[in-house]
Amino acid sequence: MMLTLSAHIASAAKRPLPKEVTDRAKLHLVDTFAAMISGSRLLPGKKAIAYDKTLGGKPSAGILGTRMVTTPQNAALANGMFGHADETDDTHPPSLTHPGTSVVPAAMAIGEQNRLGGKALLRAIVLGYDICSRMLLTLKPMPYLRSGHHAAATGQVFGAAATAGALLKLNARQVRYMLSYAGQQTAGLYTMFRDPEHIEKAYAMGGMPAHNGTQAALMVKHGWTGVEDIFSGERDFFFTFAPEEIDRNEMVRGLGKDYEIMRAGIKRWPVGGPIQGPMHVLRDIILQHGIKAADVEKIIARMPDKELEIVNNRASPDISVQHLLAVMLIDGNVTFKSSHSFRRMQDPKVLAVRKRIEAIGDPALTDAQRRWRCVMEVHLKDGRVLRHQTMASKGSFENPLTPAEENEKALDLLDPILGKNRSAALLDALWNFDKIADVRVLRKLYSTT
Repeated sequence: MMLTLSAHIASAAKRPLPKEVTDRAKLHLVDTFAAMISGSRLLPGKKAIAYDKTLGGKPSAGILGTRMVTTPQNAALANGMFGHADETDDTHPPSLTHPGTSVVPAAMAIGEQNRLGGKALLRAIVLGYDICSRMLLTLKPMPYLRSGHHAAATGQVFGAAATAGALLKLNARQVRYMLSYAGQQTAGLYTMFRDPEHIEKAYAMGGMPAHNGTQAALMVKHGWTGVEDIFSGERDFFFTFAPEEIDRNEMVRGLGKDYEIMRAGIKRWPVGGPIQGPMHVLRDIILQHGIKAADVEKIIARMPDKELEIVNNRASPDISVQHLLAVMLIDGNVTFKSSHSFRRMQDPKVLAVRKRIEAIGDPALTDAQRRWRCVMEVHLKDGRVLRHQTMASKGSFENPLTPAEENEKALDLLDPILGKNRSAALLDALWNFDKIADVRVLRKLYSTT
């Protein structure tokens, strides 16, 4: 298995992609850039910038949303934290990972350092999504999460390493060493969900794996050697981290034919992935029936039981399903601003509506693809009961955002920071990313003056 995997990673930057895969990769690239630049102005982003300013090093890779240029590892750290500074980033629902927040920063760090073209970066990004996702699909993401680890931090360090290693042109043997160093850095605790300010969560689900994966690839590029196969032999990686019996061949089954980026999701609303289904359904009901908070006696939202575990009455506004349904009902929609307001979590009006909302975990709605399902009943004070559901909410892989919808979402995040003209120019460049000869040209578009 390791020989197949390492050979695939070593050749990925040269391997053409099907057009539909390239198109989907651009969609996720745009979404991740918007999340990173938006996140640069949030608290986790500010903390990352302040920390990076103290580190020094040879400047070769840019920090998005700023004029700072630093080392590839430090740029990957900051940009990765930016990407998950809130809940606007993409996700791979079947594996419980957020590949873009670590894979794209790793690609940009190495791409800018070595003045690479967009086509190679897109291929490496697709590879990173594959390796990130397959690692967790092999480990079995939900049992892994329940064991106290966090899926994203684990998968994303391997995804970022694969992306960086492919762009650094590591040969197959070097890739095996790189994977060993990525394995040594496997980390991430479920406790990150307790962080109300999202700083530790942004580090663990974006910055840490982006930094560590990039670092693993660079160390090997500079001659580091190590263990050639951590995925087999005595007390191997899976012996250590798999909480139950697994099939190691999941790592390579269909590799190069089945692209995991095609099963990734992009959030329609800037909130946690499991909340996309309830948001989708309640928004449809509001638009179809014109209801307001004063009309509602109670809401019963049935959602996948394992999804509810992640977003049930959380302390952060953007990952609490009950809070966000209350905000949606009061406002008629959820925006970036409203979903990130801690003040509104204490608003008496929101708290009163929240008491009328019941979220129920339903095993019948849980599926391996995690298509953000929801079945909802809205009981009105006039006695009517409105019922609506989605088995694949907007943004899931079966119901993806269109380029126009993604552009609209991205502009909403970029305009306040870059302004309309620069935002439009950056988006135009990203939609034509495979035509860029040197990705450093993006610096003048993503940096602030």
